[in-house]
Order: sequence, then C-alpha cells, then structure tokens
Amino acid sequence: MKIISIDPGFERIGIAVIEKTFLKKDLLIYSDCFKTSAKLPFPERLKNIGNEVEKIIKKYKPVALAIEKLYFTNNQKTVMGVSEARGTIIYVGSNNNLLIYEYTPPQIKVAVTGYGKASKEMVMSIVPKLIDIKTKIKSDDEMDAIAIGLTCLACEGYTLK
Repeated sequence: MKIISIDPGFERIGIAVIEKTFLKKDLLIYSDCFKTSAKLPFPERLKNIGNEVEKIIKKYKPVALAIEKLYFTNNQKTVMGVSEARGTIIYVGSNNNLLIYEYTPPQIKVAVTGYGKASKEMVMSIVPKLIDIKTKIKSDDEMDAIAIGLTCLACEGYTLK
C-alpha cells in the first residue's frame, strides 16, 4: 500500500511516496522538493503544483494523500499562498479518489518523536531511523514530507487498503 505525502508551499513543495510494508521498515519510493518560479504569475504556479502532484499520483498510484495542516503563522501573505497551494493539492488528490489525511505540526512531531514540541532537528534525526531511505535527501522539505507520510502510516496505516 502506497501513500503520497506533501509538505505544502507555493515556492517549495516537499513530496514523498511511501510504501507500507508491514514486515519491516516502511520504504521511501520517491521524494523530491518541487519548486515553482517566483517569476511566474501565482495562478501558473498553482497549475504547475497541481500538474506535478497529478503526475506523481498517476505514476505511483497511492491510495491516500497526507498533507500538513497550516498552523499558526505571523506572515499573512505566506499563509494565504500556502492555503491556496494546499487547496490545489487536496483537489488533485480528491479528484484522483485518494483518501485525504491532514496533520498539524504538533501531531507530526508526536508521531515521529513522541514529543509534540520536538525541534525540527530532532524530527530530522529520527525520520531516517523509521524508514528505509535508499537515496540522499536533498532538502528539509523532502524530509518534512517523509515525516508527514510516516505520521499517516502510524495513524491510519492499518485501515488503508
């Protein structure tokens, strides 16, 4: 069983596809940090995000989409853009009949580390111990997407088919 997990943004989007194995560590099948150009109009950036997520869903055929929920932020401009990117991603997932799961940063931290106020560094150090990663992770956004996917598998893994 595979899931796609996403750390949403509109400039950088962390994407991971994880397979639940039930016999050993879960397996990271794909991860990337997809980037959009600030030179493009915002609607074009959203279109590019949707197209990329759609392409990955078609290629890997996951059963669910796990995405980070927005939490508190002081930057209203950023939060609006990320909200619109999240909407685009959730639409694409729903349009492809995926189950949609959303997790807040504290939920992700609890699932990965056992502590809801864990530092980003702590999460990053524990993730590779929980999943079989065969390639070098190039960005924090990728690692965040993997953590979101691990959260989904920890919370929903035995009910997904």
